[in-house]
Amino acid sequence: MEWQLDPGVASKLYDVFTVAGLRVDAIEPGRALICSFTVPPRLTDASKRMHGGALASLVDLVGSAVIFVGGSPTTGVSLEITISYLNAARANEEIEIDARVVGIGERRGCVTVEIRKKATGEVIAHGRHTKYLAVSSKL
Repeated sequence: MEWQLDPGVASKLYDVFTVAGLRVDAIEPGRALICSFTVPPRLTDASKRMHGGALASLVDLVGSAVIFVGGSPTTGVSLEITISYLNAARANEEIEIDARVVGIGERRGCVTVEIRKKATGEVIAHGRHTKYLAVSSKL
């Protein structure tokens, strides 16, 4: 599955700009979402390494998606995102994003997201994402 840019999503342009080309490789219902992504030059810095902000966006967006895969009726809002940057991915390098549910409660959910080089398995970044999931009142 590949996400395509839809002209009608102007309000979500940054999200789409970041994840355009993201492929869903595996879904483990209730537990995990594994994606792959070829680092596009548009998401690299002057040294042709994937920008830390782009990695943070992947932790946020794929972390939110795995909350939904985990069975939550909403992806909620972020309470906390922590990321350890351990290595770098370069332009046109294939990476893998492995998002796993730590736990989903009535009001909060927590996931981990590991981003690694697909060819070697070397970890690029490790993130933890906590979300507030309570559905707002319809009043």
